[in-house]
Amino acid sequence: MRNLVIIFSVIGLLSLNGCKQSTDVQTLLQNEETRSEILKDLVQNHDYMMEFMEQMQGSDHAMQMMQGNKKMMGTMMKGQGMQMMMGDSTMMNQMMGNRQMMHSMMNGMIKDGEMMGEMMQMMQDKGMMSNDCMESCMNMMKEKGMDMEGMGMMDDGTMKSKGDDHSEHH
Repeated sequence: MRNLVIIFSVIGLLSLNGCKQSTDVQTLLQNEETRSEILKDLVQNHDYMMEFMEQMQGSDHAMQMMQGNKKMMGTMMKGQGMQMMMGDSTMMNQMMGNRQMMHSMMNGMIKDGEMMGEMMQMMQDKGMMSNDCMESCMNMMKEKGMDMEGMGMMDDGTMKSKGDDHSEHH
């Protein structure tokens, strides 16, 4: 009887030990459905997403991939994306420390007058650029033949104020 209890105990322990699942990350990610589910959960959870972004910013490979992705950089630089970056001091400090990313961002702005105008307007609104400096920059860019389309510049070389455009409320 005692031997029977020992045998069943050993069998029970071995079978319970067999139920233990070891999760191999590579195995999970190889399954397209599982990978998709993981990514979906990641982007829908604020804390996970912040952690993921920190990991990306710490990876040279990830930063190079983001810089090379024109669609992503364009989306980040337009509209609310630029305002979000300007308001996020951690992101701004990391970008300022990454010369390649800053160079890529500036090249994008040079080619996109509207984006350049938005950035200059934000800098002026935050007190980083005076009205005189703004007008001087605009005039210099106009003299150099830069694309001024969409920058909100009036014929006299000054910036339109946000309230000057009546088309917004008609």
